[in-house]
Amino acid sequence: MAFAQKCIHRRRERWAALSLLCSCLWGLTAGHIRYSIPEEQQHGTFVGNVVKDLSLDMQRMAARRMKLSTAGRKQYLDLNPDSGSLFVNERIDRESLCELRASCFLNMEVIMENPLEAISVEIIDINDNDPTFPENSMQLEISESSPPGALFSLPSAVDSDVGVNTLQLYSITPNDHFKLRTKEHNAGRNSVDLVLEKHLDREKQEKHILMLTAVDGGEPQRSSTIEIEITVLDANDNAPIFSKEVYKIAVLENCLIGSVLIKVNATDADKGINGQIKYFFTHISNNAKDLYKLNEETGEIRVTAQIDYEKNKMYEMTVQAKDIGGLVGSCKVIIEVTDVNDNVPFINLMSISNQISEDSLPGTVIAIINVQDKDSGRNGQVICFIDNNIPFKLKSSLNNFYSLETDGILDREKTPQYNITIVATDQGEPSLSATYAILLAVSDVNDNPPRFEQQRYTTYIMENNSPGSSFFSLHAKDDDSGVNSKITYFVQETRINNQSASSFVSVNLDEGVIYAVRSYDYEQLSHFQILVTAKDGGSPSLSGSVIVDVYIQDQNDNPPEVLYPVQSKSHPITELIPRSADVGYLVTKVVAVDKDSSNNAWLSYKIIKSTDQTLFKVGIHDGELRTLRQITEKDFSKYKLTILIEDNGQPPYTVSVNVNVAVIDNFAQAFSEFNDLAQRNNDDGDMQFYLILSLVIVSFVFLILILVVICLKIHKWRRCKLFNEGSNGILPVIPYYPPRYAEVGATGTLCHVYNYEVCLKTDSGDSELTNRKPIVQNVVDVKSSGTETNTHKGNLDSTVEEDIIQVSFSPIPFCSTSQAPSDLSRSVQPDSSLGSGWATQGHSQSCPEATPLISWLCA
Repeated sequence: MAFAQKCIHRRRERWAALSLLCSCLWGLTAGHIRYSIPEEQQHGTFVGNVVKDLSLDMQRMAARRMKLSTAGRKQYLDLNPDSGSLFVNERIDRESLCELRASCFLNMEVIMENPLEAISVEIIDINDNDPTFPENSMQLEISESSPPGALFSLPSAVDSDVGVNTLQLYSITPNDHFKLRTKEHNAGRNSVDLVLEKHLDREKQEKHILMLTAVDGGEPQRSSTIEIEITVLDANDNAPIFSKEVYKIAVLENCLIGSVLIKVNATDADKGINGQIKYFFTHISNNAKDLYKLNEETGEIRVTAQIDYEKNKMYEMTVQAKDIGGLVGSCKVIIEVTDVNDNVPFINLMSISNQISEDSLPGTVIAIINVQDKDSGRNGQVICFIDNNIPFKLKSSLNNFYSLETDGILDREKTPQYNITIVATDQGEPSLSATYAILLAVSDVNDNPPRFEQQRYTTYIMENNSPGSSFFSLHAKDDDSGVNSKITYFVQETRINNQSASSFVSVNLDEGVIYAVRSYDYEQLSHFQILVTAKDGGSPSLSGSVIVDVYIQDQNDNPPEVLYPVQSKSHPITELIPRSADVGYLVTKVVAVDKDSSNNAWLSYKIIKSTDQTLFKVGIHDGELRTLRQITEKDFSKYKLTILIEDNGQPPYTVSVNVNVAVIDNFAQAFSEFNDLAQRNNDDGDMQFYLILSLVIVSFVFLILILVVICLKIHKWRRCKLFNEGSNGILPVIPYYPPRYAEVGATGTLCHVYNYEVCLKTDSGDSELTNRKPIVQNVVDVKSSGTETNTHKGNLDSTVEEDIIQVSFSPIPFCSTSQAPSDLSRSVQPDSSLGSGWATQGHSQSCPEATPLISWLCA
């Protein structure tokens, strides 16, 4: 940064010289002005008036086009071209601009067309910088053996100001050991040293804290300080010293091997390596060397073998401490051995039971115990006991024999097992004790009934549920264990609406899940109670019951029902309204109900169809039909409105109702017209009654006719059956019906009637059909009077083989003319030429056609 500023300063000088040379070459005259201002001036501070200082004519300034030119990125000064005033444009820091140079100038040119003027501004330093040290603190180490007069270099402070404002002197905190010495160098800077005046003693004072202050010569003065921490280094000039001349300790004969008996401690006033001490045994008996060991670093004396009071009661030894410089100190250690009770009692179980039933009576023996102690005297006297917080006790029976017995009622659900600790303590000082733990399990008996988590349960289920779906779960707890805690659930047989509870719900035996047996209807049953019982598997079993309140929640499954107006096609209700009705006149009120409950029963009303949408409105919640405006002469006299009623369920149900409204001028005339209308409606009702009665009578007569026809047909069928049951298997003669049954309007043309007779044996395997001439003839004569005469001619062969079956097909001829029909004959006769084969006879006869009715009756 300093090098760059120097280069800029030199470029400015070269640029100024070049400008001056050019001015001389052009034959122009140039002037030079020099100003001085302090640094750190505010923006706009007045420096000087260039026009006045150059003795220029203000009237010619505008023609010369004066402006200020600087060589640099920053323009610290600026020129007012109208007044010629030079002022501070940007804060000037002399230390960053010229560093530590004694003089600091800003060179710039005032450019005019004739001539070129140069301006130099000197920046005067002010005391705006404190002397600064490189660090805020420093550490200095000096050996306590350093001689007086030794020099120690200290850091120098730096002040960016120049001249009288720069650093002038140093000072130090007053003390007994050190002073300052300052040297001035050719560069104008001072260096400072610390001089030791008095011998240092680390054992008295190890740290010295001094404050070095640098002060400049400005007004006001500025200063800076640095903390100097002086550490005095140690020299080996002190011998180790023990805290006691004699260490005395008593140790028990049963002291554990490896335990620390005592720790001797010696201190050395020196520090560091000079203060490091090591410990040694100097005088010790041979038997003590095997029992004790000295740690040379810490001074701890440890037991390395078992100490026995009967072998040696006291041990004496000398311990020496030596530092690294060879200086030594010593002390004496005396160890006294104390006799102790070093034998613990011994507990022996003669008999024991590891399990006991929870219904055992107090006094039940669990174990027999024997206690022994190898010590003698009071050390061999043993006391045996157990914890008092358990339902057990120790009972002394013989010398050093005890029995463990129950001392209360046991409850496995509270404590399933007991950890009984038997403690045996002798009377020694200190006393020794031994323990023995017995883990006793308590076996379960069924003494706890199942318990539900709550005394009463409440559950909800939506109506129209699926049968067999689960809607609640119960859980009972049995504190017993094993089979005694196995729980089964069932529903008690109670009555719900005179029906068994099992027809409403069922419960899972093992899990307690409640299922719906049927689909519930909220409108029929909204709440019922069931009693669920939980039963354990013990013997005898125990049980517990709980009441479950089941609330059936409503679903929107019922449409609204209209109570008024009553919908009737034959007698529609018409609401009357006077033509003079005001706005808001109550025409009628639609009343509807919904069998559902809560939100599902909330009904809303709205008009969906109306002859005039602007005349009526309906209350959305109350169903009141009112007028929206005055009725005029142009309005209709009759209106038909369709009102939609919708509930609030999801999905909603709707129903519509028709409302007839008639506009009248006066109520008296309207009532008279309605009475006439009612009378006409009554007459129409009587006529409808008679029409219905007539229809019923005609239907009854027709039914009787059908029954008569069926009876006649059955009678004819029975008569035909009787004819077929003639003697010897010969078909009876079919009677001839009178001509009055013949078809009227016949053409007279006779029809041809063919008769065929078939005879066969039961064992026949072949079939033949032959034409036979009649053997026996039946002649039916019809007299002119209309009577019938049957004449039988010929002989019928009485010899018919029993194994021949005879079938005859004979259409019944009827004659529609007055003359007698031709002779008709049917007979059956075995043909000797055919043997046992077929015998068939057929012939044709002309006769009138039969009427359809008679043909149907004989079919």
